[in-house]
Amino acid sequence: MQILRSWVFALGCGLAAALAGRAEEATPALEVPGAAIEASEAPETAETGEARPATQVNVAESAEPAEPAEPPEAPAPAAPAPAEAVSAPPPATSATPAATVVPRGGEPVGVKVIPVRDAIARPVLYVIRRGLKEAQAEGMRTVILDMETPGGQLGVTLQIMDALSRFDGETVVYVNREAISAGAIISAVVDEIHFAPGGVIGAAAAVTGGGAEIPETMKQKINSYLNAKVRSLAARDNFRAEVIRAMMDADFEFMIGDELIKPRGELLTLTYDEAARTFGDPPRPLLSAGTHATLEDLLIAKFGEGGYVLSKVEVTWSENLAAWLNRVSPLLMGLGLLCIFIETKTPGFGIFGLMGGVMVALVFFGHHTAGLSSHVPALVFALGLALVLVEIFLIPGTLVAGISGAALMLGALVWSMVDIWPGEKLPKLDGDLLLVPVLNVAAALAIAIIGAIALGRFLPRGWFWDKMILQTAVAGDAAAPAAGRPGGWIEPGSGGGAGLLVGSAESLIGARGRTVSVLRPMGEVEIEGRRHEARAALGTLERDEPVRVTGRAGRILIVEREVS
Repeated sequence: MQILRSWVFALGCGLAAALAGRAEEATPALEVPGAAIEASEAPETAETGEARPATQVNVAESAEPAEPAEPPEAPAPAAPAPAEAVSAPPPATSATPAATVVPRGGEPVGVKVIPVRDAIARPVLYVIRRGLKEAQAEGMRTVILDMETPGGQLGVTLQIMDALSRFDGETVVYVNREAISAGAIISAVVDEIHFAPGGVIGAAAAVTGGGAEIPETMKQKINSYLNAKVRSLAARDNFRAEVIRAMMDADFEFMIGDELIKPRGELLTLTYDEAARTFGDPPRPLLSAGTHATLEDLLIAKFGEGGYVLSKVEVTWSENLAAWLNRVSPLLMGLGLLCIFIETKTPGFGIFGLMGGVMVALVFFGHHTAGLSSHVPALVFALGLALVLVEIFLIPGTLVAGISGAALMLGALVWSMVDIWPGEKLPKLDGDLLLVPVLNVAAALAIAIIGAIALGRFLPRGWFWDKMILQTAVAGDAAAPAAGRPGGWIEPGSGGGAGLLVGSAESLIGARGRTVSVLRPMGEVEIEGRRHEARAALGTLERDEPVRVTGRAGRILIVEREVS
């Protein structure tokens, strides 16, 4: 027993330390004017590309001619520029044509608008991922990010970029006011970037969480990775990758033909009219696909009056709560499983069952709000718990229902953290997809097992504890119950555990005793100075009532009220 406890304790500490170390790494952030917001470290895949030297790049001369894009199904005429934007050059059509444009009077296009406000952090990721999955499930063809952000966490930015790349339809950013730092990086990977009058975009250098410069080697790794990511996701727009690089790398000199766009020593930030300037032959805009006074004007210009069906994602308090819950989900899972175990060892249904249910429900709520799972994993967990309870109270000792139920419970917890998209076939269950969910559930199991072992001496003994924890020790002495001890009990310290019933309980049938807890119908009775787990044969028995043993179910005694 001591060896088992030591081994489990070491496993739990190791997992907890690994998770804590992974969560507390001090890592760079994307630059935010006035304040830097902490970010996750760029993934090691950044090493796959070397930092490009800070040399002059002539886009007009070096870029290969763009392949002609396929024409849209039926492009609508562009709407006139609003009054506020008259001074700006007329924006040209984006290098990526809108595949969802339909003529006025045609079939309306489903459009999902997702607001992006404040700093780019986990609540924003949850809103975007949830909105993208809702749009995909509803068959919508266009998603628009209504963006106003000063920047934020790099790790979250990369996850948002990945989510956008997995959406089947068209993605659009409307720079409502500003898309700075992380907002600019996110905008770089969508199909079209539109602006409101006065909108600005840029200044996307990586800095530390406190706003200081990061080491040059780390900066090169981050810039190299982000540039490669942007090039892979925006390959059809020759200007965009260079524009984003100029926003991230102060040492990069950006020229188009003979015109200097950004000199060395500063970061590029574009206003709405600068982003709409055209270059090349034929003329193409630097970054903008259009300027529109309002989001509604953008929709009308793109789809025509009545050419779209609009749906907006509502941002609620639940995203902030989910961000906190998901940080502590291994602890909540572990304590929830421990409370459920304690509830099975105590009579009736009490506070431990309620606490365990609430903790597990919070775990599923956090994962669902994060856009990771539907309600199905929670239902599978409930089914597994029901099978475990059937094993404990109805058919104890068979282990079939109990083991199946436990497997369903653990599988549901892992499932709730897997990022599966609507309509997606069963994803490839590789290490990248399952690593974090499996580590979280393993840490939760370690917490639950360590807690159960620590509390084991204070909990009533029963078949479950005997079989799952001390079955080996009991088996060694099961054939030789201590003589003169009722019911085959072995005294503490005799090698068979602390007061465990290892022999037959038949000798207790007909024995008389008293209840030491309320039996509804499960509880404890005391017979000949020893406590036993028992179940009332009929109805409820109150505390300190005289009882008589009439039978047994596995290791649970069946008792009824003794009539004097």
